[in-house]
Amino acid sequence: MITSSVFAGKKYAILGLARSGMATAKALSASGAELLAWDNQEEQREVAKEYAVITDLMEADLSGYDGIIVSPGVPLNRHPIVRKATADGVPIIGDIELFSQARSELPPHRIVGITGTNGKSTTTALIHHIIHSAALPAQMGGNIGLPIMAQNPLPAGGVYVLELSSYQIDLMQSLDCDVSILLNISPDHLDRYDGFDAYAASKARLFDMMAPEHTAVFAGKDEKSRLALREIGAEGRVQNVVDTSRNELSGQADWPSLQGPHNLENAVAAVAAVEALGIEEKQWRPALESFKGLPHRMERTAEADGVLFVNDSKATNPASSGPALGAYPRIHWILGGLPKSDDLAECEPFFANVLKAYTIGDAGPLFQELLEPHMSVEPCEMMLTAVQRAAANARPGDTILLSPACASFDQFKDFESRGECFRCAVKSVIEKKQIGISTEGTAA
Repeated sequence: MITSSVFAGKKYAILGLARSGMATAKALSASGAELLAWDNQEEQREVAKEYAVITDLMEADLSGYDGIIVSPGVPLNRHPIVRKATADGVPIIGDIELFSQARSELPPHRIVGITGTNGKSTTTALIHHIIHSAALPAQMGGNIGLPIMAQNPLPAGGVYVLELSSYQIDLMQSLDCDVSILLNISPDHLDRYDGFDAYAASKARLFDMMAPEHTAVFAGKDEKSRLALREIGAEGRVQNVVDTSRNELSGQADWPSLQGPHNLENAVAAVAAVEALGIEEKQWRPALESFKGLPHRMERTAEADGVLFVNDSKATNPASSGPALGAYPRIHWILGGLPKSDDLAECEPFFANVLKAYTIGDAGPLFQELLEPHMSVEPCEMMLTAVQRAAANARPGDTILLSPACASFDQFKDFESRGECFRCAVKSVIEKKQIGISTEGTAA
């Protein structure tokens, strides 16, 4: 774990004792801090008793505390802890801010921070893979992998690659990334913000914390990303600003886990980041070919009788599903869930690639209505039904793509569970030989 004398003798309150909260409690306790902690789950409170005094923070006097550390899952726009922090004069921070404060005692290192609405995890994992392939010490953290405070410090020369959600950036005050990347901004998580502008401003805060000599990378072509690029350029404080939105990169056909226009954009941004670290093309190009990708993100789940099954369950909004549709020419598209918007405008440029759509979940009737003027639609409601019917209609060279353009919470606890359901359904239809293909092109 990461410990530091910076925290010794200080007092902190921790709200939320899941993965990052528990890791923070252990690290701060080992560093000599005095802790209060609370979680709504009794089981988590019992575990944390070893590291902290357990008490309801809303009833405690937190005056004089050095910080209230909250989980990124705590909605700051409506949770009473914000009023409590204001009344007691205590800053609200997160585990990434603690990591930033501990950096002075860590071996010399660099940080790459990646934010954006879509593509963060893939780009983070890709950058980590390239750095590791270049024989440099590297760790992933933030919104991916182990909580940062639970990780052992890297040796000198290492690189921390951090996926940073807007929620995490809201809890940061001082993280100075050697390379900061903004991939894109589209409407998402608006229940946590006072409109789209506020959400975009949260993403852009990552650049406010940068030292002038470090590198800012902007990949998005969307309006908010371009605005952030113009503003940092006009400010003139950051000296190295890289716009990759129109950059080209050859060889995508050789990168099996980086298909689609969105993954090309991710790869271009990743290359800009690693080149800013001094990694050369002879090092990063082979790493693009060997990158294996992440589960539930354009994951090649199976291939049977010439039909490819792709699990893109992480596509929880239309802006993410649109580019996925651009990755393959003949698609049976499974979509639906809990909708985040009432249109599929960001998917429309790729409708020509879709042979047929299969709708599931709460969004099924809405999506059926939106899509029928453009393509054949089969309402299915359930995942297994959708996979079975898509498989029965598929021909060699077709792709059955789960890219829901929706949140998962109508039928599943998270996008991972939805992706696992798709995997199980695919396995079932393959084992039962329910793929209705033939070389003559007639359904079985």
